[in-house]
This record gives sequence, structure tokens and C-alpha cells, in this order.
Amino acid sequence: MAYQAGPVYPCNPYTARSESTKLAVDPKGEKLVYTNGRCVVIRDLNHTNLSHVYTQHTQTATVARISPSGYYCASADIGGSVRIWDVTQPENVLKLAARPLGGKINDLAWDGESKRIVVGGEGKDKFGAAFLIDSGSSCGEITGHSKAISIRHQRPFRAVSGSDDTSVILHTGAPFKYDKILSSHNRFVRDVAFSPNGNSFASVASDGRLLFYEGQSGESQGSVGNEGGSSLMACSWSPDSDKIATAGADGVVTIWNVETQKSSQTYSVGTDVFSQQNGVVYASNATVVSLSLSGVLTIFDTRESSGAKWRSLHGPTKAVTASTITASSEKEKTFYAGSFDGSIKRFSVGSGYGDEQGACSPVEGAGHGARVAAMSSETGKIWTTGWDDKVTCIEDQKFSSTSLSTKAQPAGLAATPNGVYVASAAGLEIHPTGHATSVHAGATTAVAAYPGPNGDLVAFGSESKKVVLASITDGAVKVQAEFEDNKGEILSLAFSKDGTLLAAGDTKGRIILVDVVNKTVVVGSKWTFHTGRVTSLEFSEDGKRLVSGGLDEAIYVWEVEKPPKNLAMKNSHPGGVSGVSWLEGNSKLVSSGQDGCVRTWIIPRA
Repeated sequence: MAYQAGPVYPCNPYTARSESTKLAVDPKGEKLVYTNGRCVVIRDLNHTNLSHVYTQHTQTATVARISPSGYYCASADIGGSVRIWDVTQPENVLKLAARPLGGKINDLAWDGESKRIVVGGEGKDKFGAAFLIDSGSSCGEITGHSKAISIRHQRPFRAVSGSDDTSVILHTGAPFKYDKILSSHNRFVRDVAFSPNGNSFASVASDGRLLFYEGQSGESQGSVGNEGGSSLMACSWSPDSDKIATAGADGVVTIWNVETQKSSQTYSVGTDVFSQQNGVVYASNATVVSLSLSGVLTIFDTRESSGAKWRSLHGPTKAVTASTITASSEKEKTFYAGSFDGSIKRFSVGSGYGDEQGACSPVEGAGHGARVAAMSSETGKIWTTGWDDKVTCIEDQKFSSTSLSTKAQPAGLAATPNGVYVASAAGLEIHPTGHATSVHAGATTAVAAYPGPNGDLVAFGSESKKVVLASITDGAVKVQAEFEDNKGEILSLAFSKDGTLLAAGDTKGRIILVDVVNKTVVVGSKWTFHTGRVTSLEFSEDGKRLVSGGLDEAIYVWEVEKPPKNLAMKNSHPGGVSGVSWLEGNSKLVSSGQDGCVRTWIIPRA
């Protein structure tokens, strides 16, 4: 069987307090480029489902920029590697892999001919490098600085860099070599940028000032901003070089007129810490995109007044650790993804949303303060539990104002109309509707539930690597059977839609299939293709297929009636798969993972 990757709904950029985040756009100004973890995201600003994610870095990526020609993207990581790859084809054929530095690369820039790249970083023996993209051979030296870097696109070439020593260094080229040091700032230099026409370059720093310099000589052309004011974290020139945007730690994005050196527009995103603006980029003469510390991307239309409503792009910024899906109609479905930081995002992934397909928005209200451990969908409600030791409910796209406390750190969750079941180190915690909470003693590692006519049928993993099948009525547990065919600790469980089958996955990568009616193991040793933990399981609506996701970055589709047959979808999510759900029938899937992305898949029908 062959499969096809469908639309991918990307994560938002990685952010850190008091650190500038590098944003870039393609030459047409239609797509935003940034990094998060091992992913390089090329995100369509108008159509989320047309975004693309590059995942070939083996270490955390730090910066990515598309060449002026529009044919290639150069991306760098914390190991000092730079990968240059084709962006015109979905295969992203690699043109060059180089390691110009022996440590983290913080920034890189293309020259105007798309032939040379300069990088700045934290190498063991140097802080910068310049090389040719065809051969990787050196084309000069970048000395002294490790943070922001930029290149003049016109000849004669110039390169400028800034760093925490409060100075800006100008290099001549090519080949690039040191020319002069410019000491105008008195605090950390956060960003530098040449104007598109090459006439000027600018720098911003933690002293709150934006400085202008002549593009070839580096002579001062003035400054704006208040010395001692809030830090300016990033700057970006408009394509026509008439304006420049700055992003401030005070949550303000400012548009400056270069000729008058005065502010023409200001946008106050917020005043709290998470509204700190860490990055900014001009996508077109009329569009500015900024990044908040919270990870939210904000798009401003500079043709409108500063008070006009702006548009926001949401997405996970940390690894997705749990997920589930719910349907409001046959076509409209919503995928909920909970992250390591406790936040939960909702994605419109059904086929009934038109241009809004894939739209992401945060769940409103007080959610979890730590990692989301498990989620479960039940008749219009989404139940969630996290490492803050509480269970809460999402209803009408908002968190409930009330929550339940768990006895210990939760590992799994299952919900039915009759109650909520939590697997934790304290045991199976039972929260039946209308009855007092009770605990079935003995540490449990996973749980699944099926609502029966006379009570719920619940399966849970015990600390002795057993799968326990029990019926629960009014909080009373009656064990029906135990299965010892798994080889590791049980991490995931799932009932088929009719409750006749049960699947259990463990830490060793083994999945067993149980006939619930006859209390027998149907498949005990044939589903062992995962090479890591099985983190998620779900049966298709018709019960003919089972999908599994694992820490080995693979997704497998198993044929229930033909156990030896399976479909392998390897390297699905860098870092591992955390959740899998059926999107449509038994031929479309949606998944989430440690890369913070939500992906869709199309497979042949059974």
C-alpha cells in the first residue's frame, strides 16, 4: 500500500525571553520562514494548509532564510551545520551540507547574487564564516561577532554584524574582511539589517535605540528611539527601503519613516510579559509580521490606522504531547492538540471549512499549568488531564471553570457519559457522574473506556505489564480478565467503536489485539514493527483498521482481518508521534508529534 501526505498545519516559532527570534520571508513576500526544534517552517500567510515543513536537521534549527533568487533555503542549527536545499520541489533536494562553525549558529544571510552566505555564531575557534554555496569553500572572514548578521545585496558587497559587546562591525567584500568597528550603542546589539536598495543599514539594541548608517562607509546617519527605553529586539526594512519596523520588549511594534526618522505608526500588542515582541519582518510594503514571546504571529496591514484590528496566526510552540478529535458534523471536525507547556490548540481539519481549513486557535480559559498528559473526547466535550495534577473539561471551545484533582501524576485518561477515568501512580481514579470519587488501588499506566448499557467497560494497564479488563458500575470495579501478552509497560489502549476489540501498546513497541467478547488474544506477536514506545492507538469507525503512533517517529496502519498486513509511515514526526486519529472513514488520518506540527495523511481504502 502507498500513502500520500496531506496538508500540514505547522507549529509557531520557538521563542525565549530576552532573545531575538529570526523571521524571514520569501522574495514574493507570500510565505513566512522560521524554525522550531528540528523543523524549518515555510508558512503561507494566507492559506495555512499550503504550508511546508522541512525536517532534515538532526539538531535544533536556529535560523532559516530563502535566497534572493527564491530557489533555495539555507537553514542552520545548534551544531554549526548549514543545509542548503531546493524549495521549488516538495522533495527539498539537498544542494549543500556544510559545517562552517563548530558550535551554534545564531544568524545567516545571503548575498544579492544567491552565491554566498555569511553566518554568525558560537564556534569553538571563530564566531563567523563566509562561504560559497556551490562548493562550501571560504570566501572571506567574519570576525568578532556571534549574533545578528546581514549582507548588502549590491556591489560592492558589505557585511555587518552585531553582538553583546554593544558594537557593530562592518566587513568589506567579497572576499569578506574586517573594515571597521562602530561603537554607538551602549547595550547588547539585538539585530542588524541592510536596506533592500543598499543605501543604508540599521541596528537595534537593548538601549532602546534604532541607529542608521550609510550603506558602504558605515558613517552614522542618525538615530531614533529613547536611550534607556525598552529593548528593541528586531528590525526589518520595507521592500521599497522607505520604512523600517522595530519590535520592542514593551510589546510595541513601531513603523519608522526613514527619510524623516520619525514614527509613522505604532501597534501595541500588549503590556504583559508574553506580549514582548521578539521578532519582526516586512512581508510586503503593506504587511508587517511580528512575533510575541507567547509564540503568536501577528500580521499588521500598514495601510490601515494603528487602531485597526490585526490578524493573528496561532500554533503550538512546544511539543504536542496529547491529542484527540471531535466532530460537530459529518464534514466539520476539530482536532485538539495539547502541548508540553500546558496549552491546548484547536485545528479545523475537516473538509467543511473551505478557506478556513486548518485554521488554528487557542482554547480560551484557564487550562493546565504543565504538560498535557492525556485527552479524551466524549459527546461534545473534551476532557484533559495534565502534570499539574488536575482534570478539566473543554465545552463550547472553552475550558470549564471547574476542575477535578487527581491523587497522583496522571498518565492516561478516558471519558464516557457515565464518568471520567484517570490512570495514575495512585491507581485507577474513578470519577463517576453523580457519585463520589473512588480509587482502584495499584499503579496504572494507561486507560481506555467503552460505555455499555449496564455500566462502563474499562481497560487499564497495571504496573506488572498486564492489561486488565473490568466492568465499572457506580464506581465499583469488577475485573473480568487479565492479559499478559505485552512485553513492556502498557502506554496506550483503545477500544473499537463497537466495543468488541481492544488494542494495547507498550514500551517495547508491541501491540496486542484482544477479542473482548471471548476474552482472548487475537494478535499477540505479529504487531511488533515499532522500534520504540507505542504512544497512541485508535480504531477506524468500521473497526477494520487500527492506527498506531510511536516514539520511533513512525505511524503504522494495521489490518484487523489480515494481521500480517500493515502500512508503515516512517519519519512522520521528528522526535516521535504523540497522537493519531482517524479523520475520515478508514482512509484519512490526522497526527501530532514532538515537532509541534499537525499532519494529515491519505491512505488507500481497506
